[in-house]
Amino acid sequence: MPILFPADEFAKMKDLLIIYECGLKIVSTKLDIINQDFKSFKQANPIEHIKFRMKSAESTAEKLHRRGFTLTAENAREYIKDIAGIRVICSFTRDIFYMAGVLRGLPDLVVSEEKDYVTAPKPTGYRSYHMILNVPVHFSDKVETVPVEAQIRTQAMDFWASLEHKVRYKYPEQIPQELNDELVMCANKIDDLDQKMFLIHEAVRGG
Repeated sequence: MPILFPADEFAKMKDLLIIYECGLKIVSTKLDIINQDFKSFKQANPIEHIKFRMKSAESTAEKLHRRGFTLTAENAREYIKDIAGIRVICSFTRDIFYMAGVLRGLPDLVVSEEKDYVTAPKPTGYRSYHMILNVPVHFSDKVETVPVEAQIRTQAMDFWASLEHKVRYKYPEQIPQELNDELVMCANKIDDLDQKMFLIHEAVRGG
C-alpha cells in the first residue's frame, strides 16, 4: 500500500513543490549559462551533461515515513533536502572537484552541506559528490529559501548508481550479500576505469 500525505497536507505539499520547482529553475539557469560558457569560451568543458529532477509528493511521503517523521509539508521542508535536485555528469573524477568549486562560487547560492563520497565512498561502493545549495526565490510578496541538492559524478559513477537504484528497488529490505559484493566490486572497477581513462586523456592531450 503506498504511503501518502493526508489530504490537507497533500494540498500544502503541492504548494511547496511549486516553490521548490522555482528554486530548481534558478539553479538550472545558472548551470546552463556555465555550460554554455565552457562550450563557447573555454578550451575544455568538464560537463558532459546535466540532469534536473523534482521528487514527487508520493516519494517525499515515503522518505519521511522511512525516517520516522509525521507526514506533513512542514516536516518535508525541514528534513528532506533533496526534493529539488540536479545531477552534473563530468568527464573525469578531477572535474567533480572543479565543478564543486564552481558551484561554491555561484552568486546568491549558499552551500549548507557537502558530502564527499568520491574520496570516501559509501560501504556499498557508491561514489558521488553531494552539495546542498540554498537559493533565494523572490516572489511578489516574499522571499523563500529553497534547498537544491547537487550530485556531481562521472558517467561511469552515474551508470553504477542507476543500476544500484534498480537493485535496491527490487530488494527494499536488504540486498542479498552476494549481489551486494558484486556491486562493490563493480564500483571499484569503475573507479579504476575512470582513472585509466583520465591517464589516456592526458597522454593524448600532452602528445
